[in-house]
Order: sequence, then C-alpha cells, then structure tokens
Amino acid sequence: MCRLLGLLGSPHQPPYHWLVRSDRSLLSLSNVREEARQGEGWGIAWYAPNRRVALVKGIGCAADPGEREAFTAAAARAEPPLVLGHLRKASNPKRLPREQLLGMANSQPFAYGSTLFAHNGSIPLPDATRALCGSYEAEIRGVNDSEVLFYLLLNHLDSTPDPARAFADTVADLTHVWDREGHPGKYPYAGLNVLLALGPHELWAFCLYTGEPKSGLRDETTPYYQMTYAGDSSHVVVASETLDTVRKDWKPLTNGNYLVAQDDRGTVRFRTGAIPLAPALRPVPALPAA
Repeated sequence: MCRLLGLLGSPHQPPYHWLVRSDRSLLSLSNVREEARQGEGWGIAWYAPNRRVALVKGIGCAADPGEREAFTAAAARAEPPLVLGHLRKASNPKRLPREQLLGMANSQPFAYGSTLFAHNGSIPLPDATRALCGSYEAEIRGVNDSEVLFYLLLNHLDSTPDPARAFADTVADLTHVWDREGHPGKYPYAGLNVLLALGPHELWAFCLYTGEPKSGLRDETTPYYQMTYAGDSSHVVVASETLDTVRKDWKPLTNGNYLVAQDDRGTVRFRTGAIPLAPALRPVPALPAA
C-alpha cells in the first residue's frame, strides 16, 4: 500500500525537509525493503498563485535513478501553504498486468480544479463503484481504484458542505456496492486513508481501515494504516507514519477519525474528531502491529 504526506502552513522547515531531508522522509520510505517497495509511482502537489495546482508525478519508485532526481527537484519547488506527497504501491483489484498499472494517469495525487486528493488503501470493486460517481465518472482517466474513490468523494462533496459527512457517505456507498455484489473478499475496503485539500488553506485527513497485521515501514511501533500528525499554530504535518525521530510531538490519528486544518492568514488551527459513520459502518478493531 501507499505512503502519504500532507503539510499546511509555514513550517519551521520547508516542505523539502519532510519530502527529502528528514531521517524518515517520504523519499526514504519509497524503498525501505524490497517487499515493501513503493514502486508504482509518486507525486508532489502544491498551489501556485490564484489557487492554480502545481502537480509533478512519476511512474516508478521515487528512489530509483532518474525518478529520484525528478522527485527531489519537485520537492525543491514545492511551496507552502499546502503540499501533498504520495508514494504508490499499487493495489490491483482488477487483476491487471503490472505494466497496465503504471502511468501518469494512475499516479497520485489526483486533482480536479483546486481540489487535491491522495489515498492509501484499496477498494475491491472499482468498476461497480464508478457508476455512483455521477457526472464525475466521465473524468476517470486511469485504472487506479483510488481515482474512482476520489470522484465518488467529489460527488458527495457536491451534496454537503461538510467533508466529514461526505466521506461518511462515500463509505456507505462502498459498503452498499459490496453488499450488492455478494461480499467479495472480507471487507468493503482495505484502507480509506485519505488526504483532501480544498484549496491552499484547508487540509483534511481521514484514517479508516479494516485492520492489517503489519507495522509501519520505518516506525515499527505503530500499525501500518494508523496515521500520525504534529503541529502548532504555524503549521501541521500529517503522514502515514512519523517522518523523523527528532520532534517529540507526533500524535496518532487513529482508525475512524479525521483531522481538519485551516490556515487563517498565517495562523494554523487544527482539530480531530470521529468520522460520522453509521454504527454498522464503524471500523472493526484494528489488528495489532506485527
């Protein structure tokens, strides 16, 4: 599965620190060990003036020759107030040949207008789900199940001003499709860890998963899908796992919870809360880390 990084505000270190320099940077997570290699793409997104999205992607492992140079160059260009980073270890619910999984259309983050999205996890029935994306179905360009999830969430965001409610409605749709298709697999999703940027001053993070008996790639003390965050009034950073061993204020964003951060003229305010899921959709207890 993938690795995520979201940054909002004017941090003590620039985005390059978390993307490349820190001892557990996003780049360092791309090739910790062969069986966990994030080998199917990467991307870095930020906002240029007038809310225009700047988005740079690659199709291989960010640590490989050629890809590494492109990744570090994009990291050096990325600017606050908001940056998303993504490493892709592709899920393959459609059972496609690996070469079909690769390509810029399948690498993340995804962008639509000034909205940015990155996902860690998988949904088992992307073809059956895409019909619920409404008019956004026509925007789907690749074969990545995460892209279907993005447009499904966008469709719900059109119906409610509350992103947490839209996310909960998205989970309900995934469960409905899974029920309708006869419960293929054990759960209606493996992981729905999502970073969502609603313009350059608002960042949402959602942590929801069905439990995996694995630990983080470098942070072996936490479950693989459990997210983490740290910050103060100048910035917040949220990630799939702790991005350094220096700062001591990392906190868990646990299963079934969200974080929302907003930058108000240089002051960052953030809070966490429970995703408003119906009782039947609340996550099963997470399995312990190995």
